[in-house]
Amino acid sequence: MTSCRIYQKCIQRSDSYCHSDLAKDLHCAHTALRLPMVTSLGLCLLAARAYNLAILDGVYLDLNDDAGFEASCVQGLELGFDGKTLIHPKTIDAANRVFAPSEKEIAWSQKIIAAHAEAAAEGKGVVVVDGKLVENLHVENAKRIVRLADQIAVLSADLSK
Repeated sequence: MTSCRIYQKCIQRSDSYCHSDLAKDLHCAHTALRLPMVTSLGLCLLAARAYNLAILDGVYLDLNDDAGFEASCVQGLELGFDGKTLIHPKTIDAANRVFAPSEKEIAWSQKIIAAHAEAAAEGKGVVVVDGKLVENLHVENAKRIVRLADQIAVLSADLSK
């Protein structure tokens, strides 16, 4: 019953349902690695992706632990979250640094998009780039990364005005 309620909260009220609530509902420890919550977080991620929704990782409660906050952001990115819910302005730069695509990711994405387009024009479905097999699923993710980088650039330009 609890897992159904948690799943429903993740879908309907993810803006107000955070890791502290999840730990309470699961009767689990709220640890740095969040291992007791990984299954539930994964279900929330799957639900968001099934409906083509962006999903934000929950807040990090210790405002005095900058390294822990950044590690939590990295873990959230690795799990598949699109960003992090923030509760203090001092965490914005670290969250942006982690969740924004790096120059290396952007360059790689552009490279495989171009290589795959060239291969597709030759009637090929896959291509090898720098020894790595690249197929459509990689290109779709690369396009997502480039779109995200473009959106960040536009927002950054707007903020600097």
